[in-house]
Amino acid sequence: MSDNKYSNRAAEPVGAFPHAKRVGDFLFLSGIGPRVRGSKEIPGVTFDAAGNIVDHDITAQTHAVFENIRLVLEDAGASWNEIVDVQVFLTDMKRDFKTFNDIYPEYFAGDGKPNPTRTTVEVGALPTPIAVELKVIAYLGKN
Repeated sequence: MSDNKYSNRAAEPVGAFPHAKRVGDFLFLSGIGPRVRGSKEIPGVTFDAAGNIVDHDITAQTHAVFENIRLVLEDAGASWNEIVDVQVFLTDMKRDFKTFNDIYPEYFAGDGKPNPTRTTVEVGALPTPIAVELKVIAYLGKN
């Protein structure tokens, strides 16, 4: 039996899918980006007059994506400490991987924070002008 979960605080999904789906003791989050709820705003993106992306700030986007994940988890009845797996999608591995890795420990791996498994891959594009997206799995069962 599965149960779809939606957040009224995190950025809306960009397609016809839930923020998360609970299956048994696991909560699977859809890909979560750094978008802002109720707007087309994307933190850290600079556009030219024609609307083309000129630059992006991976630091601002990374913090925004982690905030959206926190909101989805909370609204689904889960917590940050229940995260067991993180999949990271970056559009520019060479430019952004080090910065992302420098920020990552602020949220994981230490001082009582979870230390989930992680995979990071570079992708050619993401479904809006974002530079990072995360897919997360949380385990909600009792230990």
